Amino acid sequence: MTASPWWSSWKLGVILSDGCHRLAATAAKETKVVEEVARFLGSLELRGQSPLTVRAYAYDALTMYRWLGAREEPCDPAELTQLDLFDFIRYQREAGAHPRSINRRLVVAALLYRFITGKDIPGGPGVSLPAPYYKGRGRDRNLGLHRIRAPRRRALRVKTPRTLVEPLSVEQVRALIAACKRYRDIAIVYLMLLCGLRSREALALRVCDVGLSECRLRVLGKGDKERVLPIPAFLADRIRDYLRLERPSVCHTDALFVVLQGPRRGHSMTPAGLRSLFRYRRRNEKIENANPHRLRHTFGADMARAGVRLPILQIMMGHSDTKMSLQYINLSMEDVAVEFHRAAKQIHKRYTKSDSDTGE
Repeated sequence: MTASPWWSSWKLGVILSDGCHRLAATAAKETKVVEEVARFLGSLELRGQSPLTVRAYAYDALTMYRWLGAREEPCDPAELTQLDLFDFIRYQREAGAHPRSINRRLVVAALLYRFITGKDIPGGPGVSLPAPYYKGRGRDRNLGLHRIRAPRRRALRVKTPRTLVEPLSVEQVRALIAACKRYRDIAIVYLMLLCGLRSREALALRVCDVGLSECRLRVLGKGDKERVLPIPAFLADRIRDYLRLERPSVCHTDALFVVLQGPRRGHSMTPAGLRSLFRYRRRNEKIENANPHRLRHTFGADMARAGVRLPILQIMMGHSDTKMSLQYINLSMEDVAVEFHRAAKQIHKRYTKSDSDTGE
């Protein structure tokens, strides 16, 4: 018999009851709520969502149930309306939630409602809808054949701030590499800097995923999407040095990066271990903002500066949406300052030419 998923265990009942104890008039109703959420999370797994996505949706559902239970007039999830979601947005803003987190929780609320009822969340009084669409001004109007399409309801979202990508400077990258003393750490830094790997992509690498002779790397990205990346010969040499000189001969995993010392020597390196690697280096004031994902940002910015085309950049970074890759095309403040001062010098020379230069 296979083990039950974690969300169908008694722990889920304890977690959800903390948020919906005011919702549940009876123990039977509370059990029904827990079962509905458990089936919803189970359906996400059946659709191929990653365990991390399912876990994030579980906590988003927890946030929603806590809000439902904290309201003056608690309501059942199947009774939500668009107006209720506006109250949820207000509740989240007062709690200081990031706009992207709010939008993700709105998606979870809509998916859970559709899973329970089979319908979309209805609107309410005062909720405006898009105007009906007609096919061209005056087209077929005289014949009485003009058609009005059914209005399409837009998903409720909050505006997310547009943030500039701030990569590490050349001096910061050099300081970070100089602070790494082990071949393993140097290889991890270069994988993120020269290949744009995410933290979990680097930790998920297996020894068989690295083709040192072909200088290729097979990466398992988000949504279990595979991509093959070329790696520089210099990086292949660093990985080869790590495998030959540092990686324990007896390992309990086929993961590429393992713990090198202590009781867990030879076991897979954990996300906490990777974070501590960078946290220790950030004690240096020059690289206090260095973290794994900023190295990935640096890779994207460097590729864009080098003139790599957008479709190629999207493939290399494993983005499913072009908009994610476009942020690296938008120049950072440092790039803007460099270009501004270069242009300002040329403009200054143009307006300060002597009379002999102008031919007068």
